[in-house]
Amino acid sequence: MGVQMYTIFGRQVGSHYLAMGVLATLFSGSYLALRGPSKKATQTPPINASSSDEADFIQNFLKQADEDEKASKH
Repeated sequence: MGVQMYTIFGRQVGSHYLAMGVLATLFSGSYLALRGPSKKATQTPPINASSSDEADFIQNFLKQADEDEKASKH
């Protein structure tokens, strides 16, 4: 009717399909390029505590500090 047709790999393809394909490729490529690196799991150094109570205290302190940091970001 009023759609320009192109022959690609021996098939007739409408110009609107080509435009949608180009836009989808452009936006998905931009998203993948700009989303940044994947976050790596941070490994904490070993806790050299003299007793199990001290180790528990350090682990609870670190857990609380992480929760406070997450709460302050929001």
